[in-house]
Amino acid sequence: MTLYDELVARGLVAQVTDEDEIKNLINNGKATFYIGFDCTADSLTAGHFVTLTFMKRLQQAGNKPIALIGGGTTMIGDPSGRTDMRKMLTREAIDYNAECFRRQMSNFIDFGEGPGQALMVNNADWLLNLNYVDLLREVGACFSVNNMLRAECYKQRMERGLSFLEFNYMIMQSYDFYHMFQTLGCNMQFGGNDQWSNMLGGTELIRRKLGKDAYAMTVTLLTDSNGNKMGKTAGNAVWLDPNKTSPYDFYQYWRNVGDADVMKCIRMLTFLPMAEIEEMDTWRDQKINQAKEILAYELTKMVHGEAEAEKAQTAARALFGAGSGEDVPVTEISEADLTDGAVDIKNLLVKAGLVKSNSEARQNIAQGGVTLDGEKVTDLFLAVPAEKLREGVLLRRGKKSYRKVILK
Repeated sequence: MTLYDELVARGLVAQVTDEDEIKNLINNGKATFYIGFDCTADSLTAGHFVTLTFMKRLQQAGNKPIALIGGGTTMIGDPSGRTDMRKMLTREAIDYNAECFRRQMSNFIDFGEGPGQALMVNNADWLLNLNYVDLLREVGACFSVNNMLRAECYKQRMERGLSFLEFNYMIMQSYDFYHMFQTLGCNMQFGGNDQWSNMLGGTELIRRKLGKDAYAMTVTLLTDSNGNKMGKTAGNAVWLDPNKTSPYDFYQYWRNVGDADVMKCIRMLTFLPMAEIEEMDTWRDQKINQAKEILAYELTKMVHGEAEAEKAQTAARALFGAGSGEDVPVTEISEADLTDGAVDIKNLLVKAGLVKSNSEARQNIAQGGVTLDGEKVTDLFLAVPAEKLREGVLLRRGKKSYRKVILK
């Protein structure tokens, strides 16, 4: 099986500009390709997993990845898939986020020395020095406004109002490809399926300005069986930074994916051999949970290392009756959190991070979804005494969310 055939078998290939040439380049290790990452936060999310593992697959086959940090494009904001304008960030915040990205990408991509090693570049280095009039004269004539307005990346924003600032994003992304084609020999761009219009803008700009061919391929977005993006939900993202999403919570996210989604995630995100995956595809009933454990372990190991993956798996199994449970995530509270020597159960759920508010806690208790040390909580006004908290209590909300709470 060639590399391209494997990408297809794993469900990763969405759209291509020239399939035969792309096959030739990546199967023979001749692709110098880039994927862009705008620095809108101080951590990558699980939603970036597809592109990160995709880069790793291609690098292992001898192709050269370029991780493009969007220090310049982040200052404009990608309107793709958005119904509102992105928050404007300062240059300092963008630079800080870029450095965080660099550290996390190093878990997937080899940025060492040598011909096959990856590069990391920042488009702020060329975009922020451009003269606006010179840019218009150089590339403005290559873009049709009529075609741009029909582009998929602008459709949602057109309904709510597309700013001229955001309208320039396609030109900036296209210019990135054009610039790197000339300076780094970058002949291919990969990206999410929602970036197709922007990517075509780059290949067309190169063709019109230089009379040469460049190629683009979109990678299938990671969505659940309902069509929702996985690991990148607004306000509830699953982060790769262990300080934002603990290794245990990261493991639990993948352990709890839907039955209909687990094999798709294993195909797209893990490096398990396809023969092994095809065998797993026949698993049913309880063996589906085994597949979920394999998925969660493999991805946690990739991001946080084998030791953290082992700890997370041990803790998760303990909560289902196997193991010691000593690695269950712990929330510490202090004497200042007590009222008359105890903590109200609703406040305790909030402090443990299992719910966001007392009203949400009340609702979960009323629905029978909260347990304390294995016993269902039915009293909305239960006060958990300090003596019990000093020993540590195990709180559970629903079937998937647990915390050990200790009074220090």
